[in-house]
This record gives sequence, structure tokens and C-alpha cells, in this order.
Amino acid sequence: MSNEPIALGEALASFDALWSPRIVTRVNDYDVRVAKVEGEHVWHVHDHTDEFFLVLGGELFISVREPGGERTVRLPRGSVFTVPRGTEHRPSAPTGAAILMFEPTGTSTVGDRHAEIPGHVDATTGHALGS
Repeated sequence: MSNEPIALGEALASFDALWSPRIVTRVNDYDVRVAKVEGEHVWHVHDHTDEFFLVLGGELFISVREPGGERTVRLPRGSVFTVPRGTEHRPSAPTGAAILMFEPTGTSTVGDRHAEIPGHVDATTGHALGS
């Protein structure tokens, strides 16, 4: 990782793949990842970590299954939301979005438990920027 400033717009412009996050930097034992997203991800759970989302552009929806039932959170540009560990969730962006995520290094994009992974979702722990 470089110790130079990173322009998030340039980082996002450097790749086209959807649901395939790029690691822009690390903070302690956490990755800061950016991704372009469109359509639906997969229902999944991170058993041991929360998942932080910041919407950089567009609009993201996160459906969550909680003890009281299922609900969908709408996140317009500039909004943040944290999915608590152990909560089943599914991000989606019907018209596309650019997002930043903050997760422990090595966290899988499809969690520890998940539904069948569709072909448009990259099951990864993040890719280096520029790959």
C-alpha cells in the first residue's frame, strides 16, 4: 500500500467490474474498499464482523433480516450504514452506485454464510487497486 493520497474518483474509474471491490488502503487490520455495484448482491451473513457502507454516488439499498422481520434501508449519496455482525443482508442498487466499505482484512464479499452466488457477484476478499 502506498502512503500517498488516493483520489476515490480515479480509483473507481480504474475498473469496470461490478460487485468486485478494490482495496484502496488499509487502516490497522481493516481494508478500505471501493466498488461499483448494480442489480442485486446475494443474501449473506458476516458472523464475526460488522460491515460499514458509505455511498459515494448513486443510491444503495440494503435489505436486512432482523428479529422483528425484514426491512430495506435506502442509502442516497453521502449516507452511511453499518450492518451488525450476524445480520443477514443483501445490498442492491437498481440504477447503480459507487460505494466505500470498511471491513477487517480478509473479509469475504459473500460473508460466512450465503445463498447461491450468482455469476455477476465476485466472491473475493478484495482486489488490489489496478488489478
